[in-house]
Amino acid sequence: MIEHVTISDLGVIERADLELASGFNVVTGETGAGKTMVVTAFGLLLGARAEASAIRAGASKATVDAEVAVRPGHRALRLAEEAGALLEDEQENDDDAEAPATLLLGRALSSKGRSRASVSGRAVPVSVLGGIGAELVTVHGQSDQLRLKSASAQRRALDSYAGTEFRQRLDRYRELFAQWQQLSAELQEITTNERERRREAEQLQQALEQIDEISPTPGEDDQLKAEALKLENIEALREAARTAQSALAGADAAEVVEPGPNAVELAEAAASALNAQTDQDEELAAIASQVAQASTLLSDAAGQLGLYAAGLDESGPERLAQVHQRRADIDRLLRLYGPDIDTVLRWAEDSRTRLMTLQSDEDRIEELTGQVQALESQLWEQADELREARLAAAERLAEAVGEELAALAMPHARLVVDVVAASELTRHGADDVAFLLAPHAGAQPLPLGKGASGGELSRVMLALEVVLAEKAPATTFIFDEVDAGVGGKAAVQIGRRLAMLARHAQVIVVTHLPQVAAYADQHIRVYKNSDQSAADGAGFTASDVRPLTHQERIGELARMLAGHEDSDTARAHAAELLEAARAETRE
Repeated sequence: MIEHVTISDLGVIERADLELASGFNVVTGETGAGKTMVVTAFGLLLGARAEASAIRAGASKATVDAEVAVRPGHRALRLAEEAGALLEDEQENDDDAEAPATLLLGRALSSKGRSRASVSGRAVPVSVLGGIGAELVTVHGQSDQLRLKSASAQRRALDSYAGTEFRQRLDRYRELFAQWQQLSAELQEITTNERERRREAEQLQQALEQIDEISPTPGEDDQLKAEALKLENIEALREAARTAQSALAGADAAEVVEPGPNAVELAEAAASALNAQTDQDEELAAIASQVAQASTLLSDAAGQLGLYAAGLDESGPERLAQVHQRRADIDRLLRLYGPDIDTVLRWAEDSRTRLMTLQSDEDRIEELTGQVQALESQLWEQADELREARLAAAERLAEAVGEELAALAMPHARLVVDVVAASELTRHGADDVAFLLAPHAGAQPLPLGKGASGGELSRVMLALEVVLAEKAPATTFIFDEVDAGVGGKAAVQIGRRLAMLARHAQVIVVTHLPQVAAYADQHIRVYKNSDQSAADGAGFTASDVRPLTHQERIGELARMLAGHEDSDTARAHAAELLEAARAETRE
């Protein structure tokens, strides 16, 4: 609900600060005082077109700001957050989890024709402000767009009116519809792209055959690189091994012609010399042990060098060619499928899974076709059930609105809620819903907004809102010209129904009828002040807007009744009217 509104330099309103009640708020004032500017202010917060002519004469800009309390989870809050609004967290503890949040809506008009909009401190496009405002406030007036103008809004209103059982049935239908959509999309993707999928399968098959033929192992590329380096330097490695073996074990072991000393013989001779004296000194015995170990190690190393050199003799150019070929095969895979063998193997594993999926298309198509057809059959059955429920709700809604219209001085008006079978399934069923109005006896029912005057249309929307309010989420309704062309008992009925609507929502009404104003929870008056004292005779007109006390309210109702707010007779009549409305509202 709208808690506070500030208006500056809009039309004849220089400045107005309004605290609005949660129920029924009425705005009255003399003709030309500026009541229309109040409605204009709300329209600007809903994204209405800005006209520089609406700015008060002599002012450089006009502004409208509003504080709106919004329940947690409301769509308006989500839209504001998406727009970057700076929302305050008013939930101080868990017990306050349902406390409403506050949205600050603002609109500024420049005398140069520029317009700015803001939501909770963040500048936003006017369209975003309008989208957020439309979720919170509904304006019914001759120049305002109807809340229920679109077919989707009319369908939602009818579905809400249809009740809890209908909504549960609709939820079950939507769950089934979501499954049907998902499977249908998969079936369409498979059948539509069948040629591409077949080509993809062939390409994957060829790639996997190529990888399987080479059959690389993890880390093989690094192993082959090391082996190639060894084979390319085999002669140098053999010469080094033979030379080292000769130095360690002698010419016979290394098959070297030149005789010469070797390390093993020298180490053995050293060990033998020391061993003869080890029992004479412990320190020398320890050194002798080390020399014996060195002799053994040198002998083992000489044997390993011999085996190493013999192994090199078994390898040669043929093995090197094999290694180069293997590396070339692996490099080809790396260029095609990944920077290393591990990546290639992972790609092959994923591709095998994808290939199995593609190869099973025919079976999957058959399976999906059966599932889609079965779900579609169920959906049509449920859509027929939804239509029957909507038709019953449409009849009840039309009858209830007709009763309200009769009480609103439109006894021959008729609302037609048309529910027609559609040719395609949607997530809402298979129905087209339309609200049609026949404003007079014998008139052809036409879409809402056509064939009715502004005042008649406002009363039709009032009747609809009153009937729908008990089952619709609370919002704020603003009515302008709802009482146009009526008076007497019809005016009283309008007041009563606005009070009924205010039980479920905040209602703001601009009116000139005292019968309507008497039912309000808060009465706001627009005062006009004129000054013609200027030397050039131009002068100025300004308006003040403020809520009325009980006695001021009686005086305003007296003015509206008889044109004289000081008349004792008129004041007595006004007091009686006010008390009667209060008594009826309490009941």
